[in-house]
Amino acid sequence: MADVRVPGPRGPMPAYLADPEVVAGERTPGVLVIHDVFGMSDDLRRQADWLASEGYLALAPDFFHFGSKPACIRSVFRDLKERGGRSFAEAEAARTWLAEHQSSNGRVGVIGFCMGGGFALLLAPGHDFKAASVNYGQVPPDADDFLAQACPVVGSFGGRDRALRGAARRLEGALERAGVPHDVKEYPDAGHGFMNGHNSVLMRVAGVLFGVGYHEASATDARRRIVEFFDAYLKAEPPPPGGTGG
Repeated sequence: MADVRVPGPRGPMPAYLADPEVVAGERTPGVLVIHDVFGMSDDLRRQADWLASEGYLALAPDFFHFGSKPACIRSVFRDLKERGGRSFAEAEAARTWLAEHQSSNGRVGVIGFCMGGGFALLLAPGHDFKAASVNYGQVPPDADDFLAQACPVVGSFGGRDRALRGAARRLEGALERAGVPHDVKEYPDAGHGFMNGHNSVLMRVAGVLFGVGYHEASATDARRRIVEFFDAYLKAEPPPPGGTGG
């Protein structure tokens, strides 16, 4: 586990790299880990460490590295709205770095949480990722058309997430109609951010008022599904096209 700097379109991008324990000479898939609105955090590093423990070379860049956090947040959300810009160029630089890493098998997936979940979904079509894990991310209104050429998608949402009510159903429907392999599940007892273990005062207050925050049973099952999905599309030969159940 180490802090690294990845060459980017506007200079080096700081990132956290979690290496899996593998047999000498063995090649492993890569996973780009995209943070939520809190940016680089202990929680983000734990997400990368978890994926490394499952046999993945996990790279977690800091997409808020180039200025003040408020300015970076505005910039990234503008890029997500426009589906292009600096954030997408840096994601591509990180994907290329992972694919070309000496330990990589050349196959790279992407996972994101909240803001990062929406980002991961936008990267699913046309960006050469082999699988995407979308965790309580926004589903665009044009999902049917936009996701027509998406890579396989595993999605996890909370039934108590008021901001994303119906998102799981809309995502599953769009992927089903597009014929994209997928596994989308809504956890009835979970709210927003149920896989993230932030310990800030803000998150504790939000948890009490809005049901936001970590939900162990749901997070455990979501991680199981994500690993099984990534194993199928990043480690092994991909299965035939078609939907999968969760």
